Amino acid sequence: ALAPRCGWVLPGLEQRLAVPAVVSPATARPYAAAAKTAKKDAKRTRQEKVKDKPPPRRRPLMTKPVDDVYLTWLYRRPSYELEQAVGMLKKFQELDFTYPKQFVYINVFLDMALQKKKKVDPFSSSVTLPHRFTDEVNKVLVFTENEQEAEVAREHGAAIVGGVELIKWILEDEIQADFYVAVPAIIPKLIPLRNKLKRKYPSTRRNSLGSDIPKMLQFFRECHEYTVEDENIIKTRIARLDMPTEHIIANLKTIIHDICTFKPSNYDPIVRRLVIRSATSEGLLLNLDGILPQVQKVEENEEEPAADEDQQKPVQESVST
Repeated sequence: ALAPRCGWVLPGLEQRLAVPAVVSPATARPYAAAAKTAKKDAKRTRQEKVKDKPPPRRRPLMTKPVDDVYLTWLYRRPSYELEQAVGMLKKFQELDFTYPKQFVYINVFLDMALQKKKKVDPFSSSVTLPHRFTDEVNKVLVFTENEQEAEVAREHGAAIVGGVELIKWILEDEIQADFYVAVPAIIPKLIPLRNKLKRKYPSTRRNSLGSDIPKMLQFFRECHEYTVEDENIIKTRIARLDMPTEHIIANLKTIIHDICTFKPSNYDPIVRRLVIRSATSEGLLLNLDGILPQVQKVEENEEEPAADEDQQKPVQESVST
């Protein structure tokens, strides 16, 4: 091959060497755009196929097994009448030789939905059970600056009694109580505690603000408190297993009826599912017929439609707490 002599430059090569070549991605990879478009089209086609594909047909669950050994996921979970379920829990304890005075618990699954996208806010409440199952007494703090009221509070079992001097200790977590009650005269001075105490801040809606100190102390020292967890579940104990069946049932219905007041009666019942168990047993799904107070409310609405709005006002207020 003949090579040009040193110093020779081919025609036009000098100009091409002087200007750096700028190559666009489209020029360098002429098929990149087309490949990318084809990939998107293929992905879109797969998505459309998945959407058009009918959902897998699930075998309908059977109602009752015909054998002692069976796969639980093939059958519907059985539900029991309340009295029957309590009797089963007592029988489990006898067969398992577990502690006879263990606690009985309920798990309440709630329907918090209201109209459109609104829902009931998580709440907490306190009730007086018809049959106490523990000797524990709640620690109650009383706010008052009147010496006579303070003496009455101490006589009726208040754990802590004081005035504005307690604010600093509460904010610094030096003083804590299960419940806080106050007389109306001191409530304007307790505003710094509103964010600290939150739901436990004294208020007339919770019956923790008033002039009848003995009545408030009697309620809050012996009341049973429950709270909504994970936005729609209430887990609380209601009795001891060695209590009479009718006492366990009465305590359960008291709590359920109180829960139902947090949703207006013209909506679906707030209690969606109810499970009862003891400390060592499995959970038993309860049949809600006869437990929820919805039948009584429907009859009242049919008989007195004009009074319906007045009856729902206190319920609407309790929803926002």
